[in-house]
Amino acid sequence: RHKIRTIYWKQWKKVKTKFKELKKLGVEEEKAWICANMRNGNWYCGGYFVLQTAFKNKKLRELGYPTFTEFYLKICEN
Repeated sequence: RHKIRTIYWKQWKKVKTKFKELKKLGVEEEKAWICANMRNGNWYCGGYFVLQTAFKNKKLRELGYPTFTEFYLKICEN
């Protein structure tokens, strides 16, 4: 999940885009602004708590990423 969050963070190149996308994901405006203006690396930001709360398992499932449990159960059935 960390890698997936990092990829999304890297795709949102500009501060304005990061802020807008975080607000779409339901992050409070103040936290979204602070997170969008962080100048740390992509990997660090992908592990930041704001992105962790924005990209929960439910949201990742909506985006088409199965959880590891679902993936394991699907493999074991066959």
